[in-house]
Amino acid sequence: MASDESQLTSKERATARRRQPRRPHWALTVIGIGAILGFCYWAELVLAVMLVSVLLAFILAPVVELLMRLRLPRGVAAAVAVLLLLVIVSGIISFSYNQAANFLEDLPKYTSTIREQIMKFRKKAETLQALNPGQDKGVMNVHTTSNWTDILTRGFGSVSQAVLAASFIPFFVFFMLTWVHHVRSATVMLFPLESRNVAYKTLGLISAMIRRFMVGNLIIGFFMGGISTIVFGFLHVPFFYFIGFMSGFLSLVPYMGVLLAMAPPVFMGIGHTSSGGLIGIVVTVLSLHMIALNVLYPKFLGNRLQLNPLAVTMALLVWGWLWGAMGLLLAIPITAAMKIVFDHVESLKPFGTWIGE
Repeated sequence: MASDESQLTSKERATARRRQPRRPHWALTVIGIGAILGFCYWAELVLAVMLVSVLLAFILAPVVELLMRLRLPRGVAAAVAVLLLLVIVSGIISFSYNQAANFLEDLPKYTSTIREQIMKFRKKAETLQALNPGQDKGVMNVHTTSNWTDILTRGFGSVSQAVLAASFIPFFVFFMLTWVHHVRSATVMLFPLESRNVAYKTLGLISAMIRRFMVGNLIIGFFMGGISTIVFGFLHVPFFYFIGFMSGFLSLVPYMGVLLAMAPPVFMGIGHTSSGGLIGIVVTVLSLHMIALNVLYPKFLGNRLQLNPLAVTMALLVWGWLWGAMGLLLAIPITAAMKIVFDHVESLKPFGTWIGE
């Protein structure tokens, strides 16, 4: 009897082991992550266009809802919203182009002024330069520099590819706005029956997070840009109406935003404002950044993202490496969406805990 019971117990243990799901080997996880990153790098053009379209669709969704309250059909409301977006973008591009042309005309004046300021410090560095070994006079050093168009269009390939990709965005946004309910329900139907409730809830949380993130950042950017424009105009910063909004939106970049927001007004203010004016520029940027961080972000964004600083920094590094400038723009919403997915999938919850606060 004892032998039969022990034999039965061993069979039950073997059956229990077979029923327990096997954890995937760590090598398979690494290979899977590498395959996903490789696909993202290879399909950067298509994925970047689709993700930018998704973000724009979330920004325009409140406009469509408002127009639908005025008894407009969803298709007509979506078309009006997209046309309004095209008008705004065209105006911004035209205004930016004119300001850039004026800036390039006045660039020699700024460079000469900055050169005079630098020459004051150059004599102090001559002693340090004398310590460096001299280079051979017969050798010419050639340094390759990246073209500015390569930097701006990194993630879109060439300029022609960027234009071609941008031409698809209005159509993507229009169809996303008109077929939003169909897309969501059809996406949920792709999952097994027992997982559809979790999938529906996850998609809803991702939608709410992205909408709150984009609209909140847009409001904060315009607020900070408007205040910066007024202050920079009072301090007589050249092109203050352009530099102010540039500084305001650059301040939205996580962790590095305050330095990026400070660079354009300080650069333009050298030689045109006093030392007190430069200090005023720095104080203005720092004050607005602190107000946004402690007041505006909790008010408009809350703690929806729940990402720790290390995860945000790594996300900016990885997505910037994959897609360049577009990767930096999309890094935070992509990582926040991944956090929501990780929190609702049992096997991925440890990853959600790792990148969370």
